[in-house]
Amino acid sequence: MNTPSETVEQIRFHEEDSFLQGVKDCIPTLLGYISIGLAFGVVGAASGLSLFEIAFLTVLVYAGSAQFIFCALVISNSPPSAIILTIFIVNLRHFLMSLTLAPHFTRYSLVRNVGFGTLLTDETFGVAVTKWMQTKKLSGKWMDGLNLTAYLVWIASCIAGAFLGQWVANPEKWGLDFALTAMFVALLVLQLQSVGKSKLAKNLLLIGLIALCMYIFSYFMPSHLAVLISTIVVATVGVVIDR
Repeated sequence: MNTPSETVEQIRFHEEDSFLQGVKDCIPTLLGYISIGLAFGVVGAASGLSLFEIAFLTVLVYAGSAQFIFCALVISNSPPSAIILTIFIVNLRHFLMSLTLAPHFTRYSLVRNVGFGTLLTDETFGVAVTKWMQTKKLSGKWMDGLNLTAYLVWIASCIAGAFLGQWVANPEKWGLDFALTAMFVALLVLQLQSVGKSKLAKNLLLIGLIALCMYIFSYFMPSHLAVLISTIVVATVGVVIDR
């Protein structure tokens, strides 16, 4: 309950700071979680994973791209070391995203900060950064509402997709295997729209370079290794260009 001494601005911040407000701010992103989660459940079932394995993978990994890659590598009989390393590289961006938000949560315990970082996704990171740019404030309760809503909806969607997968023997026929690719293309387009002309040219150069690297490396090594090496090479080039 708000006290009589609180100003209008303080009351407004408390309302915008609540767990419920975090849930509300997550709602616009839920369509993406539901559609891709359903697609992953179907693809996972078609890849031979059981309902329990899909649920366990979703709860433990909680990363759409990593989960799709896991299925692709399992089907191609890739060694466990390649699967672990590939997923580690793909998810390295979470380290950078957590570093970006960490300064806003230093007043909370280490355990809570681990929780914020563990449940952070591309979408919740985008929502959090947008809120910080608008209000210059982020709170633990709001972040919990945002993260937990996204996490629970993702798990429910993947499990629902696994049930649907029992009746969809060929997900490629419906284009479900393209869901993740479509999501990343959409994210890439949105990012390119938000950068200046100088950075746009550099980003397009890097996109072209990684396509060229993948084309060349795929002739000499398995595709999962080509992805790793291409990512490392182009990321290094990007760092050098930025200096």
